[in-house]
Amino acid sequence: MATIYENPTLAGSEPAAEGGSLTFQELDTRIPPRARPILDSISVNGVAIAEADILAEVQNHPADNPGNAIMEAARALVVRALLLQEAGRLGIGQAPQNDAGDVSQTREDAAIHALIEQEVVVPTATSEECRRYFDRNTDRFQSEPIYEARHILLGVASDDKALRARVRACAEALIAQLNEQPEQFGALAQQHSDCPSREQDGHLGQLTHGSTVPEFEKALQRMEEGALCPNPIESRFGFHVIQLDRRMPGEALPFELVQDRIAAWLDASAWSKAVSQYVSVLAGRAQIAGIDLNSVDSPLVQ
Repeated sequence: MATIYENPTLAGSEPAAEGGSLTFQELDTRIPPRARPILDSISVNGVAIAEADILAEVQNHPADNPGNAIMEAARALVVRALLLQEAGRLGIGQAPQNDAGDVSQTREDAAIHALIEQEVVVPTATSEECRRYFDRNTDRFQSEPIYEARHILLGVASDDKALRARVRACAEALIAQLNEQPEQFGALAQQHSDCPSREQDGHLGQLTHGSTVPEFEKALQRMEEGALCPNPIESRFGFHVIQLDRRMPGEALPFELVQDRIAAWLDASAWSKAVSQYVSVLAGRAQIAGIDLNSVDSPLVQ
């Protein structure tokens, strides 16, 4: 009898039974090998850190790729283990408390905080140090610039692409008209603007950082005083025709006004460095397997 079809998966297996019929091939019931762990076994002084705990910690460590996020999560848990083991060695325990946001604190977190408070000496910034920082960074301590501007808003829904294209063309036509007749800005604002500022000829008053949508603010930063923006500025509200009437640059702030802010920055920096050094000392005394800390600038330390 001729063979009409031969299953390639059965080719080379047991010969066909007498009469030309195909034989049954038993399923392969062997257990496939287990997947390799994502990381080698990691331990601190013989105490293993579970891979499941590392994967759960990854969400707290955004990175440019998953591998980096996993490594940062692993380092953070190693640092945490170092601190918890040292707290246990010193007999430091602390009842969990709620912070100002009423977020429950775990017993482990409380022990770590108590350990750092007891063992880490953090210097407080002096007035002289604050003054030196201020003198070296005066450009960072200025008031916000102030803009006086007016606009014509042609409103349009953000998801209507066809209509937005037509509205953009209308905004461009208004800009062309204002280039020829700049004195018509108020009249055109009253006629065309969809913003309540049309009642004030488009005037928006004095604007500072955050007063307007980001696209509008960026346009103001690029413009010269007295200039009409050469292109419509698109935002979620529609298209803006913008005139910058006046720019008032920020002024230098006196040291006395920013001294407390500088002190807080310096104290936070000093705290981070002191805790990093403390963790480095603990790491140097410990037996850490499966990972190289490299640095201890983890979110736990920061």
